[in-house]
Amino acid sequence: MVRKKEKRKLKDLIPDDHLREEVTRRLYNGDPVVGKDGIFTELLQELVNTSLEGEMDAHLKENNEAENRENRRNGYNKKQVRSRVGSLDVSTPRDRNGNYEPQIVKKWDRELSSGVDDIILSLYAQGQSVRDVQSQLLDLYGVEVSTGVISAVTDRIMPKVTEWQQRTLSACYPIVFLDAIHYKVREEGRVISKAIYTAYGVNVDGERDVLGLYLRESEGARQWGLILEDLKNRGVEDIFIICVDGLTGFKEVIEEIFPKAQVQRCIVHMVRSSTKLISYKYLKAVCRDLRKIYTATDRKQAEMALESFKTNWDQKFPEISKKWEANWDELMGFMDFRKNIRRIIYTTNPVESLHRIMRKVTKTKGAWSNEKGLLKQLYLALERKKKNWNKTAYNWTAIQRELVIHYGERYQQYI
Repeated sequence: MVRKKEKRKLKDLIPDDHLREEVTRRLYNGDPVVGKDGIFTELLQELVNTSLEGEMDAHLKENNEAENRENRRNGYNKKQVRSRVGSLDVSTPRDRNGNYEPQIVKKWDRELSSGVDDIILSLYAQGQSVRDVQSQLLDLYGVEVSTGVISAVTDRIMPKVTEWQQRTLSACYPIVFLDAIHYKVREEGRVISKAIYTAYGVNVDGERDVLGLYLRESEGARQWGLILEDLKNRGVEDIFIICVDGLTGFKEVIEEIFPKAQVQRCIVHMVRSSTKLISYKYLKAVCRDLRKIYTATDRKQAEMALESFKTNWDQKFPEISKKWEANWDELMGFMDFRKNIRRIIYTTNPVESLHRIMRKVTKTKGAWSNEKGLLKQLYLALERKKKNWNKTAYNWTAIQRELVIHYGERYQQYI
């Protein structure tokens, strides 16, 4: 028969009569439980100091027995320690021999466990500035932390960021999305726009991964070339399909570094740029006829839909059909595949969804004081939301079958 747990009384939890009465009184008064002047903060402070006294008693006993000479107490070192529930006033006992090493709060520690560091990184990952984090810690937990300490805590993740940026990648990524997002950064007294280049890939097992974030002066095909070279240096041997927007010179750079890769231009971007200057009166009709092109069952039907579009709209908007014809091969590449692959590669929306996560935590920022601060916040934001972008691609088993049919040994050697 399983014995029932005995109910623990307040007397068991707080043996000291005076302290127990004080806690009870404050609870009935509705005093705060945690944070500055919180009930639990004072209890924890009492517990820590009592534990340190116990440590010293045990140390003196062991020390005197081992060395056969008397070692005695020699006053206290007082300091303030941060904790999850507020700042604690800790009194660490000293011994005359100077060989006592406190364990619960070590000599140089200014924090009880790593809890406050975790809170700082969590708040920073949600888009809070250093001063916002400082204010939140004081308001919620009663912990006073300087902006310098907060910056130092967030700086500790920079080695992880560097390691992540330089890690070895998989040999093959059937699908890779390339896109850039822009931010304002202060540099030499000026606020300038800089581009974060994002490479987002799907490996042979269907797992999505951010292959890298690269901070550059501006977006351009030459910069993308350097990034593709970096992917190659980190172990990427083959990419089947690279999905991009309409940046000039993109295709040529890709073909130079990954000559076997098929370039798929984003249909959504193309539709937007095609209809950018069209009045609302014609917008729905034009979009409807463009849709007939990219939802066709194959290239032949897509060509017929384009001819029909030209008949209907060339008199009013001749520039639209010319634009589609000039980029036809890059636009229609997805027609070579069945619907499971088509739905993934016809747009760069997957990487834009990743950018939405990044924008959400940075939207309140006017400009970053430096590049390092921007990279830290983006890295922490992506780590925090990893489950949102690191999922296996939808219906990957069916996609794998199609990749085997389409690429044969080129794909099979990597699975």
